Amino acid sequence: AENFEVEDYIFDATVPMETVIEIKNGNKKKEVSRVRIPGYVFVRMDLDDPETSDKVWRTIKDTPAVTGFVGDRYNPVPLTFEEAVAQLGPTPEEIAAKEAAAAEATAPESGSGTQIATGGQVFEVAFEVGESVIVTDGPFESLPATISEIHPETQKLQVLISLFGRDTPAELSFTQVAKI
Repeated sequence: AENFEVEDYIFDATVPMETVIEIKNGNKKKEVSRVRIPGYVFVRMDLDDPETSDKVWRTIKDTPAVTGFVGDRYNPVPLTFEEAVAQLGPTPEEIAAKEAAAAEATAPESGSGTQIATGGQVFEVAFEVGESVIVTDGPFESLPATISEIHPETQKLQVLISLFGRDTPAELSFTQVAKI
Protein backbone atom coordinates (compact mmCIF):
# COMPACT_ATOMS: atom_id res chain seq x y z
CA ALA A 1 0.00 0.00 0.00
CA GLU A 2 2.91 2.35 0.75
CA ASN A 3 4.33 1.98 -2.77
CA PHE A 4 1.05 3.19 -4.26
CA GLU A 5 0.48 5.99 -1.70
CA VAL A 6 -2.77 4.51 -0.35
CA GLU A 7 -1.50 3.56 3.12
CA ASP A 8 -3.88 6.12 4.67
CA TYR A 9 -6.85 4.22 3.22
CA ILE A 10 -5.87 0.56 3.64
CA PHE A 11 -5.65 -0.22 7.35
CA ASP A 12 -5.33 -3.99 7.59
CA ALA A 13 -5.26 -7.18 5.53
CA THR A 14 -6.08 -10.39 7.40
CA VAL A 15 -6.04 -14.06 6.47
CA PRO A 16 -8.14 -15.81 9.15
CA MET A 17 -6.25 -18.75 10.66
CA GLU A 18 -7.24 -21.54 13.04
CA THR A 19 -5.24 -23.98 15.13
CA VAL A 20 -6.18 -27.64 14.84
CA ILE A 21 -4.72 -30.87 16.14
CA GLU A 22 -4.18 -33.38 13.35
CA ILE A 23 -4.23 -37.03 14.33
CA LYS A 24 -2.67 -39.22 11.68
CA ASN A 25 -1.99 -42.93 11.72
CA GLY A 26 -3.90 -43.18 14.95
CA ASN A 27 -1.33 -41.79 17.34
CA LYS A 28 0.64 -38.91 15.89
CA LYS A 29 -0.78 -35.66 17.25
CA LYS A 30 0.45 -32.52 15.61
CA GLU A 31 -0.77 -28.99 16.26
CA VAL A 32 -0.97 -27.07 13.00
CA SER A 33 -2.16 -23.65 11.98
CA ARG A 34 -4.19 -23.50 8.78
CA VAL A 35 -6.16 -20.97 6.78
CA ARG A 36 -9.77 -20.92 7.95
CA ILE A 37 -11.25 -19.69 4.64
CA PRO A 38 -8.89 -20.65 1.79
CA GLY A 39 -8.69 -18.13 -1.03
CA TYR A 40 -9.96 -15.12 0.92
CA VAL A 41 -8.23 -12.11 2.44
CA PHE A 42 -10.17 -9.63 4.55
CA VAL A 43 -9.11 -6.04 3.88
CA ARG A 44 -10.08 -3.17 6.15
CA MET A 45 -10.07 -0.04 4.00
CA ASP A 46 -11.72 3.33 3.56
CA LEU A 47 -13.62 3.80 0.32
CA ASP A 48 -15.70 6.78 1.49
CA ASP A 49 -13.59 9.43 -0.27
CA PRO A 50 -14.69 9.45 -3.94
CA GLU A 51 -11.40 11.03 -5.04
CA THR A 52 -9.27 8.18 -3.67
CA SER A 53 -11.63 5.20 -3.59
CA ASP A 54 -10.92 4.26 -7.22
CA LYS A 55 -7.15 4.35 -6.60
CA VAL A 56 -7.51 2.21 -3.44
CA TRP A 57 -9.82 -0.25 -5.18
CA ARG A 58 -7.51 -0.53 -8.20
CA THR A 59 -4.41 -1.03 -5.99
CA ILE A 60 -5.99 -4.08 -4.41
CA LYS A 61 -7.55 -5.36 -7.64
CA ASP A 62 -4.19 -5.12 -9.47
CA THR A 63 -2.34 -7.03 -6.74
CA PRO A 64 -0.98 -10.35 -8.10
CA ALA A 65 -3.27 -13.33 -7.33
CA VAL A 66 -6.27 -11.12 -6.49
CA THR A 67 -9.12 -12.14 -8.77
CA GLY A 68 -11.90 -9.95 -7.44
CA PHE A 69 -14.02 -8.83 -4.55
CA VAL A 70 -17.00 -10.37 -2.85
CA GLY A 71 -19.97 -8.58 -4.39
CA ASP A 72 -20.13 -7.46 -7.97
CA ARG A 73 -17.05 -7.11 -10.14
CA TYR A 74 -16.58 -3.40 -9.54
CA ASN A 75 -17.96 -2.61 -6.10
CA PRO A 76 -16.73 -4.46 -3.03
CA VAL A 77 -19.50 -5.11 -0.51
CA PRO A 78 -18.52 -4.21 3.06
CA LEU A 79 -19.15 -6.70 5.84
CA THR A 80 -21.46 -5.78 8.67
CA PHE A 81 -19.94 -5.79 12.15
CA GLU A 82 -21.69 -9.11 12.89
CA GLU A 83 -20.34 -10.69 9.69
CA ALA A 84 -16.81 -9.51 10.49
CA VAL A 85 -17.00 -11.01 13.99
CA ALA A 86 -18.39 -14.27 12.60
CA GLN A 87 -15.60 -14.56 10.00
CA LEU A 88 -12.65 -13.22 11.96
CA GLY A 89 -13.54 -14.18 15.53
CA PRO A 90 -13.21 -17.59 17.15
CA THR A 91 -15.30 -20.44 15.73
CA PRO A 92 -18.11 -21.95 17.82
CA GLU A 93 -15.90 -25.03 18.32
CA GLU A 94 -13.04 -22.89 19.65
CA ILE A 95 -15.40 -21.06 22.01
CA ALA A 96 -16.90 -24.34 23.28
CA ALA A 97 -13.45 -25.88 23.78
CA LYS A 98 -12.22 -22.84 25.74
CA GLU A 99 -15.36 -22.83 27.89
CA ALA A 100 -14.97 -26.57 28.55
CA ALA A 101 -11.30 -26.13 29.47
CA ALA A 102 -12.18 -23.25 31.80
CA ALA A 103 -14.98 -25.28 33.42
CA GLU A 104 -12.63 -28.24 33.83
CA ALA A 105 -9.97 -26.04 35.43
CA THR A 106 -12.44 -24.68 37.99
CA ALA A 107 -14.24 -27.99 38.66
CA PRO A 108 -13.37 -29.88 41.84
CA GLU A 109 -11.14 -32.93 41.42
CA SER A 110 -12.99 -36.20 40.98
CA GLY A 111 -11.64 -39.48 39.73
CA SER A 112 -14.71 -40.46 37.73
CA GLY A 113 -15.22 -37.40 35.50
CA THR A 114 -14.70 -37.34 31.75
CA GLN A 115 -11.56 -35.44 30.85
CA ILE A 116 -11.70 -33.22 27.75
CA ALA A 117 -8.25 -33.06 26.19
CA THR A 118 -8.95 -30.16 23.83
CA GLY A 119 -7.30 -27.34 25.76
CA GLY A 120 -9.04 -24.84 23.48
CA GLN A 121 -8.03 -26.75 20.36
CA VAL A 122 -10.02 -28.30 17.53
CA PHE A 123 -9.16 -31.88 16.61
CA GLU A 124 -8.72 -32.99 13.04
CA VAL A 125 -8.58 -36.72 12.49
CA ALA A 126 -7.69 -38.76 9.45
CA PHE A 127 -11.02 -40.64 9.50
CA GLU A 128 -14.59 -39.79 8.47
CA VAL A 129 -17.96 -41.17 9.57
CA GLY A 130 -19.14 -43.69 6.97
CA GLU A 131 -15.60 -44.50 5.86
CA SER A 132 -14.62 -48.15 5.37
CA VAL A 133 -11.55 -49.40 7.26
CA ILE A 134 -9.79 -52.69 8.00
CA VAL A 135 -9.30 -53.79 11.60
CA THR A 136 -5.56 -54.33 12.12
CA ASP A 137 -5.44 -55.49 15.74
CA GLY A 138 -7.52 -57.40 18.25
CA PRO A 139 -10.10 -60.16 17.90
CA PHE A 140 -11.57 -58.65 14.71
CA GLU A 141 -8.20 -58.36 12.94
CA SER A 142 -8.43 -58.35 9.11
CA LEU A 143 -12.20 -57.76 9.08
CA PRO A 144 -13.67 -54.76 7.25
CA ALA A 145 -15.60 -52.20 9.29
CA THR A 146 -17.52 -48.97 8.76
CA ILE A 147 -16.93 -45.97 11.04
CA SER A 148 -20.15 -44.84 12.76
CA GLU A 149 -18.73 -42.40 15.36
CA ILE A 150 -15.42 -40.64 15.98
CA HIS A 151 -14.22 -39.58 19.45
CA PRO A 152 -10.98 -37.59 18.91
CA GLU A 153 -10.57 -36.66 22.57
CA THR A 154 -10.16 -40.36 23.49
CA GLN A 155 -8.74 -41.45 20.11
CA LYS A 156 -11.51 -44.03 19.76
CA LEU A 157 -13.79 -45.02 16.91
CA GLN A 158 -17.20 -46.65 17.07
CA VAL A 159 -17.31 -49.05 14.12
CA LEU A 160 -19.77 -51.54 12.68
CA ILE A 161 -18.30 -54.94 11.84
CA SER A 162 -20.35 -57.39 9.80
CA LEU A 163 -20.45 -60.70 11.70
CA PHE A 164 -22.72 -63.55 10.61
CA GLY A 165 -24.73 -61.19 8.41
CA ARG A 166 -25.33 -58.59 11.15
CA ASP A 167 -23.65 -55.29 11.88
CA THR A 168 -21.98 -55.54 15.27
CA PRO A 169 -20.83 -52.34 16.99
CA ALA A 170 -17.32 -52.24 18.44
CA GLU A 171 -15.14 -49.55 19.96
CA LEU A 172 -11.59 -49.49 18.62
CA SER A 173 -8.67 -47.11 19.01
CA PHE A 174 -7.32 -45.15 16.07
CA THR A 175 -4.30 -47.48 16.01
CA GLN A 176 -6.44 -50.60 15.58
CA VAL A 177 -7.71 -49.69 12.11
CA ALA A 178 -6.28 -48.73 8.73
CA LYS A 179 -7.87 -47.03 5.76
CA ILE A 180 -8.78 -49.30 2.87
